[in-house]
Amino acid sequence: MDQKIKSLTTQKLILETSFQMFYENGFNHTSIPDIMKKTNLTKGAFYHHFKNKLEIGKKVIENILSQRIYDGFIAPLKEQNTQKIPDLLYSIFTERINNFSEKEKELGCPANNLINEIGCSINDFRLPLRKLMDDWYKILLETIEKGKEKNEIKSDVDSAAAATLLICSFEGTRGIRKVYDDDKLFNNYLNSVKSFIKSISK
Repeated sequence: MDQKIKSLTTQKLILETSFQMFYENGFNHTSIPDIMKKTNLTKGAFYHHFKNKLEIGKKVIENILSQRIYDGFIAPLKEQNTQKIPDLLYSIFTERINNFSEKEKELGCPANNLINEIGCSINDFRLPLRKLMDDWYKILLETIEKGKEKNEIKSDVDSAAAATLLICSFEGTRGIRKVYDDDKLFNNYLNSVKSFIKSISK
């Protein structure tokens, strides 16, 4: 195997394994020896690619978490041209909730978990985590404004407040769901987000 391809494959293995371990065990409870054991990499091979756990964590945020948010929330808003804006917002936020696996329900949102665990205590992570939220907020804001232009969203709606509510209610629901064993909370969320979107729609 070409050395460059081999190196990229190893980096990908480390990042994907680290992401899963951070998600399941938390950043603080995952050590480099844990990751090395899971990936079956030697110490030399591991440190050739990453100098410490902070560097891995930052790359996990920038490469994996950002892609997840892009694929789930940003791309559908950028690429869709046929659905009405209120219907689009409703489908994006509800389809995600409806399609979570039992593991995802139990563990919550990986980005939000990191924000709660280390977002304010490790400055190296604060900015990339904030960028995740800012990028998501920005496209939501633009989409709601577009809805106003298309006469599908009420003109007096505070777009910034609406975008913030959609993100925070989604993330809050995912976080609180971790302490419950059923989907009643999700069902309540689905009903409330439907009512909210209806209230801002024309």
